[in-house]
Amino acid sequence: MIIGRKVEKESLNKAYLSAEAEFIVVHGRRRVGKTYLIREFYEKKKCLFVHVTGEIKGKMHEQIKRFAESLSKTFFDNAPLQLNSWEEAFKLLEQQIHKHENKKIVIFLDELPWLATRRSGLLKIIDYYWNHHWSKLKNIILIVCGSSASWLIKNIIYDKGGLHNRITCEINLKPFNLSETREFLNHRKIKLNNRHILSLYMALGGVPYYLKYVEKGLTAEQNIQKIIFDTNAPLKDEFNKLFRSLFKNSEAYIEIIILLSKTKMGVARPDIDAGAKLSTNGGRLTERLRDLCSAGFVEERISWHKKTGEYYKLVDEFSLFYLYWVKTQKNKKFMKDHWLNQSNTQSYKSWAGFAFECVCMKHINSIIDALNIKSGGIVDSWRFVPKNNTEDGVQIDLLIDRSDNAITICEMKFSNASFSIDKQYAASLQRKIDIFKNKTKTNKQIFLTMVSAEGLKKNSYAEELIDSIVTLDDLYKDIN
Repeated sequence: MIIGRKVEKESLNKAYLSAEAEFIVVHGRRRVGKTYLIREFYEKKKCLFVHVTGEIKGKMHEQIKRFAESLSKTFFDNAPLQLNSWEEAFKLLEQQIHKHENKKIVIFLDELPWLATRRSGLLKIIDYYWNHHWSKLKNIILIVCGSSASWLIKNIIYDKGGLHNRITCEINLKPFNLSETREFLNHRKIKLNNRHILSLYMALGGVPYYLKYVEKGLTAEQNIQKIIFDTNAPLKDEFNKLFRSLFKNSEAYIEIIILLSKTKMGVARPDIDAGAKLSTNGGRLTERLRDLCSAGFVEERISWHKKTGEYYKLVDEFSLFYLYWVKTQKNKKFMKDHWLNQSNTQSYKSWAGFAFECVCMKHINSIIDALNIKSGGIVDSWRFVPKNNTEDGVQIDLLIDRSDNAITICEMKFSNASFSIDKQYAASLQRKIDIFKNKTKTNKQIFLTMVSAEGLKKNSYAEELIDSIVTLDDLYKDIN
């Protein structure tokens, strides 16, 4: 069963029903379910399915061996095949395609960045066969896939050679949202309420591979303990494995991630330049930031209104959790109730506020729907960084600039009970709005929305300042 993925399944089905050749690129962060989606969708269709997966750091002859095994499984009833080059392999595939010209044939090159080893010439061969043979056939679907989104974007989607402008469909597979996470867990007979699922999501994100370790009959805290902190926890060393599998010189990428994890405000580009020693070697910081954005770990933001001064935020829940709770205590042994104890500390509250903001930013459509905003507009962020200490700095992570002459500013707060606005926080909110109006010179109507998991406690400050409230239940509404 494929959980969620409604838009993606529609795209794959459209390609299956097409009377023309289709060239699909699928990318997304590692462990997000790319292989599962393609395999589950097409293996159940009436077609010949050629599926070969690249081996990380595998040599060319090892990759070709995998390809031969796949061809044998699909076309030769698992008879042994000896292929010595990619040219031989694709010639044989081409012969079989012509023998089965009345059948739909799906060629799935999984983890293509690993298949295309240095000096293998594989990309040139794909280029040749697509442009000279397969693109003219009505029964071919070629799918290339990989966790290294930046590699696929550079070498396939924006290729300047023969594959330029040849892609017919691009799928950027994202982690599950909250609604899909709940459906995934329910499908595995795990019945947790929305609050417990949120706790899991803030630690693991919506990554199916991580969520499969959640066990029935345990609370969110117990599951996080078993999955990350126990002696034999399956994700204990996942962070380093993840970055080593995605990036050469992974230490430089981890350096950037660590730098971004230290503040929820985001880090301006000049400050990354100043703080990242490894990543500035050879002037490669721009490329590495782009790679991290493509892989879904980091988001680049440019302040609304003046659109100047880009800054970067860490938005991957698992990375944020690991760096905050595990890496800082790397050589310590955790007690069996470690996470349960941590979840009652002030440090937990600070981390949870950051993590909840990340979750909210992934559910903007649900927030807009809950606010019943029907007008068009743009979703953006805004920050003011003073040049001296005489002014206060301000950051708004989510604003909705509406076409009906209004701006909705969203303030996101995590708490275990209904959030209460006190005198000090009310003054802070009012100061934020005043600075925003003053610096942007906007004359639009300003609405202030509170996004709070457990809602908002009624008091005079809330009545005075808050125009609308979005709760956790609203975030669970699956809006595509």
